Amino acid sequence: MFRRTFWFGTGVAAGVWATTKVNRKLKQLTPDSLAATAANKALDVGVRVRDRAVGFALDVRDNMAQREAELDDALGLNAPVEPELPAPRRRYAIENSNGSNPKYVVDDRTTYSYNRNEDH
Repeated sequence: MFRRTFWFGTGVAAGVWATTKVNRKLKQLTPDSLAATAANKALDVGVRVRDRAVGFALDVRDNMAQREAELDDALGLNAPVEPELPAPRRRYAIENSNGSNPKYVVDDRTTYSYNRNEDH
């Protein structure tokens, strides 16, 4: 009697398991499910491609900056620039003893404004 009950229970369990398995597989093969699976895989591929493209772009940018620095060094563009022009000239007025008609003398003490509209 126990033998028959054991095998009956085993058969029922196997039948439930097989039915569940077949139903899951049938649901996976429906057009909606196949479309959703394809869309998910396409999104995953798109994310991977984008990540690689961003990484590639960053590598290119870093290497470009490094090469530009090498070329600047080779051409001497990074050398400190020495001023080629003399310091700006400065003027101040020396008045005559009678107080009229000031005489302008070039000197480095005060700055002279070249803006003619400054006092107007």
